[in-house]
Formats: sequence, C-alpha cells, structure tokens
Amino acid sequence: MDTEPKTIRLRIDADPRLAAAVGGAARYLADAAGIENEAVAQLQSAVIAACREAFGQLSKDHPHLDVSLTRLSDRIEVSLSHEGVTASAEDSGEVPSGVDRIQHETQGNVAVTRLTKYINQGAPSR
Repeated sequence: MDTEPKTIRLRIDADPRLAAAVGGAARYLADAAGIENEAVAQLQSAVIAACREAFGQLSKDHPHLDVSLTRLSDRIEVSLSHEGVTASAEDSGEVPSGVDRIQHETQGNVAVTRLTKYINQGAPSR
C-alpha cells in the first residue's frame, strides 16, 4: 500500500461549475480509497456546498478560492482557503453529512475551512 499523501491543489473563481469540479475530485479520491458509494456521494455534496459557501466570502480584491484535496492513509482532507477575512471564522459545531469533521480557522488574513472524511481501516486500497 502506498502511504505517500496524494494532493490535488487548485485555485478557482466563484463559479458553481468549478465547485462541481472540486466535488468531483473529492469523489475520485474517496472512490479510490474504497469508500462506499453513498458516503462518496455525500462527501462530494458536502465539498460542493462548502465551496459555494466560501464563494460568498470572496471579495473583489481577493476573488480566488485555494483548494487542497489530500488523500492520506487514514483520511481525505479538503482544505478551502481565501484571503480578505472580514470576520473571524468560527466552528458552528455542525458537521455536514458526508464528512466526519469540519474545522474553521483564521491564519492571519486567510480563512481556512478543512473538511475531513476518515477512511475505514478495512477499506481496500486501489
């Protein structure tokens, strides 16, 4: 089994088609990790929704969303970040269906949202 992290990095504009592309990339990683179809579809939907939510926080001065999708041995992490934070990002406590954990943080002038989906230890590796 390959234990090296696999990362996809993207910089996207606030376009629903690009949110769907990010969701598709998350779906690809989840499917390759052996996650069941229903959970894969839920992860894809959660990632698209998170992108669309982040689009609403983009500004004219900072119109791009940086996306990082990483497949680790035990989880998939999707990180969405953008500059120009106008309010502090806080955890709402709600975790959308399709992810196991969501974190919001501010790193200087950058807001970061990280969605994590854990992979069952028994899932086959492809």
